[in-house]
Amino acid sequence: MTKKLFRSRENRMLAGVCGGVGEYLGIDPTIVRLLWVGAVLLGFVPAFVAYLLAWAIVPDEPVIV
Repeated sequence: MTKKLFRSRENRMLAGVCGGVGEYLGIDPTIVRLLWVGAVLLGFVPAFVAYLLAWAIVPDEPVIV
């Protein structure tokens, strides 16, 4: 089975991007959030732009009923 990147529905703080990346990589989404916020605070504008692009491009996790 192939792994696919989705925005998380359960580990969502803003758009679910960091939660989805954490689930995809198999690590705690909080670590991904801290790294992302750290990159933005250190002046890495591309990190903020990458988040916005991921929000627009990466689909939501499918609902399983």
